[in-house]
Amino acid sequence: MRPKAIFNWSSGKDSALALYKTLQGDQFEITSLLTSINKEFQRISMHGVHVSLLEKQAGSLGFPLIKMELPKEPSMEEYREIMSKTMSEIKSQGVTYSIFGDIFLGDLRKYREDQLQSIGMEAVFPLWKINTTDLICEFLDLGFKTIITCVNETYLDKSFAGRIIDQDLIRDLPENVDPCGENGEFHTFTFDGPIFKSPIDFEIGEIVKKTYPKPKSDDNQGEEEYVFWFCDLISK
Repeated sequence: MRPKAIFNWSSGKDSALALYKTLQGDQFEITSLLTSINKEFQRISMHGVHVSLLEKQAGSLGFPLIKMELPKEPSMEEYREIMSKTMSEIKSQGVTYSIFGDIFLGDLRKYREDQLQSIGMEAVFPLWKINTTDLICEFLDLGFKTIITCVNETYLDKSFAGRIIDQDLIRDLPENVDPCGENGEFHTFTFDGPIFKSPIDFEIGEIVKKTYPKPKSDDNQGEEEYVFWFCDLISK
């Protein structure tokens, strides 16, 4: 009997490659996909992808989908409370592992491990510490297809939103941008590849600018903003 695991699905390339490697390893029984959703807009947190496309992904992948709905701008306390409640319910169904697509952010890994340990679950990271250039090349070589849905203007300009990731795009990335966007430079939506039964049909909509206030600190009195460009994807 393989241990049961929940898979944390963001809809993007790292999730897709981590899921591929997990399925290839065949060590876990994946019971469902878990995705954080902005309750007000019904879009995937940070990626900006509408729930209708997420549901198509889950259907093509062949896994049940659990949507964890979050407030528009949840505090850390609200997030912890919702996550703890969700994961406790999942654990009550005999699930003891939670799988993530994180690659090298140590603080984030520790946070996930600590939160899961508090309810008696363990975290798994199939892509951990693998070179990100190697990962994106492997991703493309396997036949995955993904599109950039969100860019952080701190690192990339508007022109990158809505571009399909290929070798030309990788060459166009500035030197300070991780090829997998692991520092939050960009987020993606994966629409085809070896784990999908069929491609996800969509068309590209408008590019939308969103701003968010930076947290106040000694150096920042709340006047600066984060700027993100979102490419809207419309389900067909």
